[in-house]
Amino acid sequence: MPDPALPPLPRPLIWAARPLPLMPLTLLLTRLTRQLLHRHPRLQRRLGTYADHRFLLDLTDLPFLLLLEPGTSTPRVSAHPRQRVPDHDTRIAGLTSAFLGMMHGSLDGDALFFSRDLVIEGDTGAGLALRNAIDDAELDLTVELGVLLRPLGPLLNRLRPSAERLTGLALHRMDQPTELQP
Repeated sequence: MPDPALPPLPRPLIWAARPLPLMPLTLLLTRLTRQLLHRHPRLQRRLGTYADHRFLLDLTDLPFLLLLEPGTSTPRVSAHPRQRVPDHDTRIAGLTSAFLGMMHGSLDGDALFFSRDLVIEGDTGAGLALRNAIDDAELDLTVELGVLLRPLGPLLNRLRPSAERLTGLALHRMDQPTELQP
């Protein structure tokens, strides 16, 4: 049974995300994905034979779906309207707070899957490989966004604690200091 303590995205964020044009979002997420794979090469290695899979990330409190294609010659993440589900090998679904908590190490990925706070459908081996690759890489979204949006990095670091308090989301790795790292 899903954990009722996991917060959904605050309504103002959901409303703000609804009118987002998906193409610019796709371009930004693809740049971020390529940067992550460049800065954390273990991600693709850890995926092994599943690197060529297409992972549908269904963050259920967002108004769109994300399709991760890490193993193509040009890795990408594309945003899709919910009513047009793209072809995929594996679907991982759950609240954004569960996914970010798993990514940042504040929540145990195995516990999230056993409690069904995150659900894997399709090729479950691929879903577990992605979870293990993310866990092994010890990613920090605030650091990665700060590197991608270099001039805004210090501002992101200053706003992060307030954003985490207001949203209840884990926006950085809890076991490491969050500072802009080249």
